[in-house]
Order: sequence, then structure tokens, then C-alpha cells
Amino acid sequence: MYNWKAKYGRTDVSDAKRLKALEDENAKLKKLLADQMLEASALRELLSKK
Repeated sequence: MYNWKAKYGRTDVSDAKRLKALEDENAKLKKLLADQMLEASALRELLSKK
């Protein structure tokens, strides 16, 4: 409870929910970007071997 209050103490419940949703979406987008970068890197490596 203390960590939550320290982080969200001055926000409304709706603001805290919106922030949490944005953090979740941001994490999802970061994972998608990392996957795409890994795939592009693998393709570049494959093409450079030919």
C-alpha cells in the first residue's frame, strides 16, 4: 500500500487507472519494437552471409 500511495498519492483513481493502462501499453509496444529489431537484425545477418 505504501509504494502505491507514494507513486500515485496525488492522483485520482481514474488518473491512476489511465496511467496504469498507458504503462501497460508502453511495455507492450516496447516488446513489439524489440521483437521487430531482433527480426530485422536476423534478416540482415542472413542476407549478409549470401
